[in-house]
Amino acid sequence: MQTILDSAKANNINLRLIGSIAVRMHSESARAQVIPRALTDIDLVGYSKQCEEIIALFQRLGYAGDEDFNALHGSERLLFLGKDGLRIDVFLDVLSMSHKLDLRGRLELDYPTVPLTDLLMTKLQIAELNEKDVKDVICLLHDHELADSDLPEKISSKHVADLCSEDWGIYKTFTINLNRILAYSDKLGENEMRDHIRNQCESLLQKIEATPKSMKWKMRARVGEKKRWYSLPEE
Repeated sequence: MQTILDSAKANNINLRLIGSIAVRMHSESARAQVIPRALTDIDLVGYSKQCEEIIALFQRLGYAGDEDFNALHGSERLLFLGKDGLRIDVFLDVLSMSHKLDLRGRLELDYPTVPLTDLLMTKLQIAELNEKDVKDVICLLHDHELADSDLPEKISSKHVADLCSEDWGIYKTFTINLNRILAYSDKLGENEMRDHIRNQCESLLQKIEATPKSMKWKMRARVGEKKRWYSLPEE
């Protein structure tokens, strides 16, 4: 993994980590509870304008591109396989899962992961949040304070709220998941960690609700839950 990141950096290719590995890089709490296991897959984000350079990089490093997958999805996502069985997913420009998170212009803000704020949002956008993802969010919120701008090792509540103010679907999933975190925090017992997590969630929810919403947001809000607002993994 580090060889890939170092080689990309040396060649001025913007590749940034996402996923639980990235969470552990930022969060002492996540590192403390992780169970050692073999690395089988890595998720990265890059820019489509560097697509050819990314493909050439992985070829030089001995990774084989999945030709069928890359031919079909290469404008938005690339897949590479290593001889050791390691699978590398590279999302281009936009992380498209339950929702679409546009990361253009964001990758330069941090290294070797996407910015902390965007890393949190890759978890909050998951419509069917599992316990592992819940724990990742708790670790990020416990170990990092909120801020009104993009600062090192801070979560920009403004960036999160601004994104939610433009897209009702993202707003809906983010607020549902923050409330899930609040409910889950009761399992932490009566302690400072639980209180801090609750304060972080409540502050972020207040910021999201207080931020003026766009006309597009208001129009979609009228439809509400009568129409599904997120994509499913198989789609």
